[in-house]
Order: sequence, then structure tokens, then C-alpha cells
Amino acid sequence: MGIKLFVGNLHFGSTSQDLREVFGRCGEVLDATVIQDRDTGRSRGFGFIEFSADSDAQRAISELDGTELNGRSINVSLARERSRGDSSDGRGGHSRRVNRW
Repeated sequence: MGIKLFVGNLHFGSTSQDLREVFGRCGEVLDATVIQDRDTGRSRGFGFIEFSADSDAQRAISELDGTELNGRSINVSLARERSRGDSSDGRGGHSRRVNRW
């Protein structure tokens, strides 16, 4: 299993192939995915990159965090593992509202 990175603040037109090309300059990319909304199919503005080597992932963070991709300054960091039942959107909020009566 590789090292997974979170990429945030993506332009809504960015594709998984865009990520693969840009991050591939830092090392061997095992997987590149832009997350899409289930209902609309539109990008949610973030994605994940998986590298085979920790050193390549660290290089990508140091070289690409804060750089521009398709007109937007991207955020690159280590991905956090989601805990079971976590409905967090990754920014400290919740992606779904739950009414508790």
C-alpha cells in the first residue's frame, strides 16, 4: 500500500488525469482521483493521490503545496484516515446535517 495525499482547493474543471500528470513529476503515482458529487457528477474540489514511496509523497507536499493548478492555489497534505461513521467533510464541518429531536 502506498502513501496517500489529500489535494484541496481544486478547480472544478480539474481531472484525475491532471493530477496524475502534475504529481507524476514527483515520483511514481499509483492512483489519482478527483472526488465527484454523487448526484451531479461535478467535482467536489478535492482529490487524492497515492504514491508508491514515502519520499515521493513528501517531495510532492514540499514542491506542490501552494502552487497553482488550473488557476487555483492547491493545498497538498497527508490524507487522514476517515474513522467509521465519520461524516466530516475534511474541514472540520459535516457534509450532512442531522436533525436531532
